Amino acid sequence: MSKNDTPIEYSWRGINTATGQPTKGTLSSQNITTAQTEIRRQGIRIIRIKPKSKSLLSPRQKKITSKDIAILSRQLSTMLEAGVPLVQAFEITGQGHDNESMKTLLLDIKKDIENGLSFTEALKKRPDYFDDLFCSLVQAGEQAGVLEILLDKIATYKEKTESLKAKIKKALTYPIAVLIVAVLVTAILLLFVVPVFEELFQDFGADLPLFTRLVIDLSEWLQAFWWVVLGVLAAIIMIVRFFHKRSPIFRHTLDKIYLIVPVIGPILRKAAIARFARTLSTLSTAGVPLVDALTSVSGATGNHVYSQQVLAIRDKVSTGQQLQLSMQQTEVFPFLIIQMVAIGEESGSMDKMLSKVADFYEEDIDNAVDNLSDLLEPLIMVILGGLVGSLVVAMYLPIFKLGSVI
Repeated sequence: MSKNDTPIEYSWRGINTATGQPTKGTLSSQNITTAQTEIRRQGIRIIRIKPKSKSLLSPRQKKITSKDIAILSRQLSTMLEAGVPLVQAFEITGQGHDNESMKTLLLDIKKDIENGLSFTEALKKRPDYFDDLFCSLVQAGEQAGVLEILLDKIATYKEKTESLKAKIKKALTYPIAVLIVAVLVTAILLLFVVPVFEELFQDFGADLPLFTRLVIDLSEWLQAFWWVVLGVLAAIIMIVRFFHKRSPIFRHTLDKIYLIVPVIGPILRKAAIARFARTLSTLSTAGVPLVDALTSVSGATGNHVYSQQVLAIRDKVSTGQQLQLSMQQTEVFPFLIIQMVAIGEESGSMDKMLSKVADFYEEDIDNAVDNLSDLLEPLIMVILGGLVGSLVVAMYLPIFKLGSVI
């Protein structure tokens, strides 16, 4: 047995789909993809799976990301367009991949196709990597005999989606980093700098100003109970993650709050609209029926508020109402996109109109992220200056008071 064939012990947690009860266990498998497949066959919805011992995991065996799927789409599209048969295309991409997990996935799909499954059926067996949108487009391509064209559209869609995700990540990273730095600076001052001044003030033998006394009391409390603060923060993070995964109401509320956060909220709103327009445009181009397309679009917006509104639009459209009227009734889509959809419906070119909307909002997000640092710099100065300045003033007030007495 080769090194790469050595079984790996995985520990996992999940939900039994039959009973709804949480469950957990361990499983030996050649790789994480095979382990996930085996666990799902047992009727388990996986929440978390990881190797029990990282030393057993090959350095080349990495997690399969959405970026990997985007690259795969482009590779398959290019090879099919060049006349390479589908099975051979999977053989080439699989054998040449430097990620063992991705290599196993591709060769497994190749084996399924060789055993008589259609491309779509092989993909639907692996929902963790190929969502309903991907499968719908591939199915449309297979049925129409234009698989290479649809794979090209999938690749373009995935590439633009990954680009948009990178922009959103960049937009969120900056303010979060600022907040973390502000908290760390304040904690360092309270834990290490204020105690030095406190020892100095004890030699004064005079009453300290109220503000100084409050800061010293806070410093003493933090020195005694810093572990409580860390515990509470960890508990909050765990609780938020727990309910975000399991409670649609909590997720809806949290996403709603995100949309009204100053500076960041408008960017997230534009991102949801851009995803909506790009996904619906891609599905419309492939000839997917509007009601079915909206079902896939609802899961691609990246925000639970917009996801629920898209489902409401789908329900209205299924009764015969025009898309633009249904969108207008939700009150989450701006006038621009509603007008573009109306023009698209009237002219029969909705896919092109939606593509233009997506391009507009993606460019708008790009500009907003580039300008984010300029917008946040005054806020950063206020936050950091206020925190540090308040602590400095509190520590120097007794010195100023002593100087005035002398």
